[in-house]
Amino acid sequence: MVYFKSLLSLIITFCFVVQVHSQPEKTKVVSQLDKDYPHYAALAERIWKLAEPGYLETETSSLLQKELRDNGFSISTGVAEMPTAFVASFGKGAPVVSILAEMDALPGLSQDSVPLRKPLVPNAYGHGCGHNLFGVGSVAAAIAAKNYLQQSGKSGTIQLIGTPAEEGAGGGKTYLVKAGLFNNVDATLHWHPGDNNSASPSSSLAYRVANFQFTGVAAHAAAAPEKGRSALDAVEAMNYMVNMMREHVTSSTRIHYVIKKGGLTSNIVPDYAEVEYTIRHPTAKGLEEVWARLMKTAQAAALGTETTMTYEVLAGLYNLLPNETLAKVMQKNLEQVGGMQYTSSESEFANQIRKTIASDNLPPLNRATAVEPYALNGVWAASTDVGDVSWVIPTTGLSTATWVPGVPAHSWQAVACNGMSIGYKGMMMAAKTISLSAIDLFKQPEIIQQAKAELYKARGGKEFTYKSLAGDRKPPLDYRK
Repeated sequence: MVYFKSLLSLIITFCFVVQVHSQPEKTKVVSQLDKDYPHYAALAERIWKLAEPGYLETETSSLLQKELRDNGFSISTGVAEMPTAFVASFGKGAPVVSILAEMDALPGLSQDSVPLRKPLVPNAYGHGCGHNLFGVGSVAAAIAAKNYLQQSGKSGTIQLIGTPAEEGAGGGKTYLVKAGLFNNVDATLHWHPGDNNSASPSSSLAYRVANFQFTGVAAHAAAAPEKGRSALDAVEAMNYMVNMMREHVTSSTRIHYVIKKGGLTSNIVPDYAEVEYTIRHPTAKGLEEVWARLMKTAQAAALGTETTMTYEVLAGLYNLLPNETLAKVMQKNLEQVGGMQYTSSESEFANQIRKTIASDNLPPLNRATAVEPYALNGVWAASTDVGDVSWVIPTTGLSTATWVPGVPAHSWQAVACNGMSIGYKGMMMAAKTISLSAIDLFKQPEIIQQAKAELYKARGGKEFTYKSLAGDRKPPLDYRK
């Protein structure tokens, strides 16, 4: 079996070399990334152990910046009023191709790199979405593209944009877009850890998170209830109206809420209560329509309970705007790179961790080996701040099988995979695919013009004024403190 796997790996490598033999610069890039695997794996492991929260990725950001600076990039730090955000650039002239690099970890997901639940530090942060791999893999791709530009003498600029705080109400990329960091970029490439290998384009859900605060009048709940005005009643009245509204929104709309504050003791009429709402819709326009209706329920709740209402938008994200022109370039290169092959120890790890997943319908393990065929994947039922980038510049991405097939995102199982060789191998697949795609754009800048034409058509015209769905809010630098 070991002999067979080794032979299969050699065949796959040979087929890749045959596919790109007419492009020796691509073969050289892939060979160098293979040689650099131990270095990038060690860097990803180091960041995995740091597991820093959104806007607090100080050491992570410094490590990524050092790697880029050591490889000849010039770096602007603390961009868009975010201390951990940065832009690293190499080259001169057009086209300008940017690669996104996320960095933040998730709360409560600390986990060792073993196939059983074993927190390294109870209740601490862990890389449950694989941003330790995202950041390092993107840096590796940017350095590989830089080496191509340097050695080929081609015109063009490669940028690595360090984007903090993607998770929760962070929305780091929205502030980068608002600050104009993408104004001079021609195309953007990105990737994300996953349990399959796919470059097929898809959309996502536009998203807004807001806190609604109600202020009433405190009073003794038994002796003087008529003198009180309950802020908690207002929250409950709003929630009741929203729950009735669910019958009258599209099936693709999502509305979630949680009562964050509801009073201190039952014998005092609560004079302050707070509820957080998240709304999602396949389009930004549809989101605004749902938001307008949500506002009416909040206003009505305040009116009916004789309380006052204020609100604060915490985050807002556009839906992803797919770009087939760029996606097809990415798909071609992913197919050339191919999926991964597990070693015997990795197969054992994979089989053990799959036993911990509560599902009777796990995808086959060889999903990590295959590349999904190209398809338009409709709407992905989640949200990402990459959506904002995709509305201002042609953008495409991919996922690679950094997680064992069947492992969900934001789980301790994902953290375990992200801290061992399965995660690192998937990371390098993404680095290869992105760097090869960047090379195609530098060699054939007409592709970018086609991608821009597609973007303008999707937006309904060339003229488009970006308006953040988070409003005028500044980056919430303390949202994870």
